[in-house]
Amino acid sequence: MKKPIFRLLIILLLVIGITYIDFKGVDPQGTGSASEIHLGLDLAGGVSITYQVVGDEEPDATDMSDTIAKLQKRVEGYSTEAIVYQEGEDRICIEIPGVSDANQILQELGRPGALYFINQTNDAGELNYTAEMVQSNEGYGYAYVLKKSIPQLLEEGSILVQGTDVKDAKAGTLQDSMGNSMHAVSLTMTEEGARKFAQATERASKKQESLAIYYDGEIISAPSVNETIPDGNAQISPMESYETAERLASTIRIGGLKLELEELHSKVVGAQLGVEAIDTSLIAGAIGLLLVIIFMCVIYRIPGVAASIALLFYVASTIWLLNGFDMTLTLSGIAGIILSIGMAVDANVIIFERIREEIGAGESVRTAIKTGFEKALSAIIDGNITTLIAAAVLLVLGPGSVKGFAQTLALGIALSMFTAVVITKYLLYALYDMGITDKKWYGATKEKKVLDVLSKKGLFFGIAGAVILAGVITIGIYKVNSGDGLNYSLEFKGGTATTVAFEETMTLEEVNSDVLPLIEDVVDGAVQIQTIQGSNEVIFKTNTLEAEDREALNQMFLDEFGLVESKITSETISSTISSEMKSDTIIAVLVAIVCMLIYIRIRFSDIRFGFSSVLALVHDVLVVIGFYAITRVSVGNTFVACILTIVGYSINATIVIFDRIRENIAQMKKKDDLKDVVNASIIQTMTRSIYTSLTTLIMVVCIYIFGVTSIREFALPLMVGILCGGFSSVCLAGPFWFLLTKKFPPRPKEEE
Repeated sequence: MKKPIFRLLIILLLVIGITYIDFKGVDPQGTGSASEIHLGLDLAGGVSITYQVVGDEEPDATDMSDTIAKLQKRVEGYSTEAIVYQEGEDRICIEIPGVSDANQILQELGRPGALYFINQTNDAGELNYTAEMVQSNEGYGYAYVLKKSIPQLLEEGSILVQGTDVKDAKAGTLQDSMGNSMHAVSLTMTEEGARKFAQATERASKKQESLAIYYDGEIISAPSVNETIPDGNAQISPMESYETAERLASTIRIGGLKLELEELHSKVVGAQLGVEAIDTSLIAGAIGLLLVIIFMCVIYRIPGVAASIALLFYVASTIWLLNGFDMTLTLSGIAGIILSIGMAVDANVIIFERIREEIGAGESVRTAIKTGFEKALSAIIDGNITTLIAAAVLLVLGPGSVKGFAQTLALGIALSMFTAVVITKYLLYALYDMGITDKKWYGATKEKKVLDVLSKKGLFFGIAGAVILAGVITIGIYKVNSGDGLNYSLEFKGGTATTVAFEETMTLEEVNSDVLPLIEDVVDGAVQIQTIQGSNEVIFKTNTLEAEDREALNQMFLDEFGLVESKITSETISSTISSEMKSDTIIAVLVAIVCMLIYIRIRFSDIRFGFSSVLALVHDVLVVIGFYAITRVSVGNTFVACILTIVGYSINATIVIFDRIRENIAQMKKKDDLKDVVNASIIQTMTRSIYTSLTTLIMVVCIYIFGVTSIREFALPLMVGILCGGFSSVCLAGPFWFLLTKKFPPRPKEEE
């Protein structure tokens, strides 16, 4: 008796201990992990920096796009949720969540696009820079000092290579001739840059001179040139440390932009949604978690109790690890984690249904527990690994915001699999060994009557096709009439940013209650709000406003708040989701699907399982996109998270049924009909499909009921996706595989 009680106490203490660390912490200040999680712009605000292109001429649109794309890659080092977008004709805005020191960011970024490679001497032999003793905050030391201005050096030809000639710069480790490791920066030039660099290095090597790298007002490095470098690939070494090399490489990349930028202004902006969004999300999560626990305990009794304790461990560990891995949490991230609570039940349901089947077949409870875990393991592993593959591909190939989603997805999958296979298992054995051995506390499933699901495949395909067709027609109609098949939000289309300086400082809650309703009476579409810390200014981002709409909005502010026109300024802003980010996301999803196909082919030894899974997945995605079109739900950042969640959910649900088909085929006798085997497999996993969909829906419905408007726009299509996932896994996936197997039967060798 002592050993099982000890196991139970250990797990309960783990749950309590991790929960305590989450909310109270172990430091004297009582700072819990939950309070130290990095929050996104929508939840906590951050730094907003506006740059302006240097020069009198209007910048080229291609150069602006290229500069924005490169800056996006650079600022993702601060946060995967950082965004870069265009404002007006010649301005670029950067918004970085989770930071409050604009000066530090400006110092680290420097002045983008101001990088030059300077010859040590000019053609007359005069020095362009020298090493001199200078005083700094750290005391006296040697530094390179420029003797002439950049315009002078450009005019006399002492600058052959500029930042725009650099294709890439990376920190790394090299080995010298003695085999010793050293840190270095590897430079790669553009095709034109390689030609210029060859000319510059040939001149420097002949004269045995250095080639200075000048950035944002100072020489940051002056490496000696030992030989001509004809191919544009060079190394700067040795560096003091890897950190020094990474800092230099990052500076060269930011200085290699096509446009030179100067800071126009910087400010600390408040959260777009405020504390209310976090509070309501936490309430939704707590209520949803309680309902799921009640459901599991009522349906599965003692196994449900074990699953509930494991679920609490899962939630506490998720909060702890979010802080531990420095993940940035946005509103969609919170919704995704709350959703994962529902999905975490899935593995437990698979196991418990297997245990019930074994008890129904006459096995003892202990044997049933052991066999249930063993038989459920392959379905759990295959379902979770296919989703993990998708998360890994998105993490490597996806843009910043998608990487943030992939991180939380991977964390949720790994934790849920661990809690189901390890924590639930030990808890269940502990409760059994404590004397709870009666079968009535575990339940028993009698052999289910096999329904002929495949005979209805025509009806199912017809329903699926009709729903998809309705979505396609709706998209086409809106495309013809308005130019956009979907209701794209600011993140996809851009819009207008109106900055208003009120007479008094207003909180976000005051703006939402007193100002937002008045704006919504004037303009169509969603409105994003940002307050500016230490200022009475508020930024309102709306869909692109025509001249008359801008005038109407300005007049509303004049009439309702007694402002003067000089207190109101408007600028057109670009989309925060660039075309490059869209293409990167699409490529990442396609690569993920291919990788999942390969895994399923290897694990199931049958590519037909893979194709059937993808067909079911495509159905779910198309139905949800059609729902967006028909209901005109706004398509923004949460759209990407919603579609990716459905991809993971759909593939997981389908794999469970295919795992049962594979198992039953292995036990087939010659007299058995393949159609009967598929029908039996679908019915045997039907309870799991219903219960998993139900528990996940419980969480999403709570999000929808208690969440703010933005989170409801995430929850509503997600409900549709969950229902589609349940329908496609039960009614489409098996029939797809059956038809493919009949059309393309396995070779005799495979049958043996």
